[in-house]
Amino acid sequence: MTDKVKIITEIFDRFVGNTYPNKEAVFDALKNKKLKIYLGIDPTGPHLHLGHATNLIVLKKLQKLGHEIVLLIGDFTARIGDPTDRLAARKPLTAAEVRKNLKTFKAQAAKIINFSGPNAVRLVFNSKWHAKMTFEKVIELASHFTEQQIIERDMFRDRLKTGRVIGLHEFLYPLMQGYDSVALNVDMEIGGTDQTFNMLAGRKLQKIFNRKEKFVLTTKLLEHPRTGKKLMNKSEGGLINLDDAPDEMFGKLMALDDASMFPIARLSTEMPLARLSELETKVKNKTLNPRDAKIEIAEEVVSLYCGKKEAKRARKEFVRVFSKKEAPEEAEKLEIMNKKIGAVDLLIAAGVKSRSEARRLIEQGAVSVDNAAITDPDQKVASGKVLKIGKHRFFEIVWK
Repeated sequence: MTDKVKIITEIFDRFVGNTYPNKEAVFDALKNKKLKIYLGIDPTGPHLHLGHATNLIVLKKLQKLGHEIVLLIGDFTARIGDPTDRLAARKPLTAAEVRKNLKTFKAQAAKIINFSGPNAVRLVFNSKWHAKMTFEKVIELASHFTEQQIIERDMFRDRLKTGRVIGLHEFLYPLMQGYDSVALNVDMEIGGTDQTFNMLAGRKLQKIFNRKEKFVLTTKLLEHPRTGKKLMNKSEGGLINLDDAPDEMFGKLMALDDASMFPIARLSTEMPLARLSELETKVKNKTLNPRDAKIEIAEEVVSLYCGKKEAKRARKEFVRVFSKKEAPEEAEKLEIMNKKIGAVDLLIAAGVKSRSEARRLIEQGAVSVDNAAITDPDQKVASGKVLKIGKHRFFEIVWK
């Protein structure tokens, strides 16, 4: 087996969900041709996260094989909003909001793919063509799809059943994303399995406008192995962003439940599958503490996005703070002017959103000063160096 075939085989075995028109055709094209391949990302928020990492890792491998790689930022389509997996209509974004969101996208993606040197990834924005599109062109695109085809989408059917609104603009989204393939004249598109409908719309339009076959490669979604829910979901929180600080990223990973770590290792890192399988087997056989497996995987994740040196430091700091119950070496400074402040006011100063939330945290025993628990919301605090809220929030108290 050649190195090229080995890499493509690994991509298919580890990351790929489905392929169109079929696996054999896509595999053969990747092996024998130089393809123009693109991934589109809409900047609906300011961060790329581990859910985006799977596609970027695949692009990285295909870039090394010599394929022409394009990263498309959907600065125009983000303003419409992708209805995929949405139970309610997405609120359209303004152009200013989109510009703000995409400000650091390239730097975040550059943690995985290469925008410089030989065979550099090309960055493009779909406002280049969509902003100039005439209404006549929109009608032409729409003429190639039926209402029945669009309404077949799962999220639209679910909304109809429950009486939820479907915006007409949402019907236009797959047409807009599909036209990206035409404007770029690509050979292949990569995206998560949840993007299959949109990518196949592009496959159809590419055949109509450019009389060209477009391969589609869908990647597995980062999902909880028991619930099937997405692990990285903006609406439900819990995002681990590619630009998180090393300590923050490590802490977020360790806060996830044990079952979440193995799909993250498989789809968001390049950890050798043999080692991952070994960890899974040991945890299953109860010869390895799941926490130890999580620590190794967390270090692997942080290494990929922040560097090995920072990952080792973050691991050491996590063990020191959370296993040995010591304060962190660096904590956010909290300046207190009142020499004898109430416990609730202290938490408000630390950023707790409301007095009722502050009281709840105190009554649950989630607050301490210098490792001494504060359990009375009416308690006065007149001294102390380190405030701890919950398991992961530390503040260095600076008395003024």
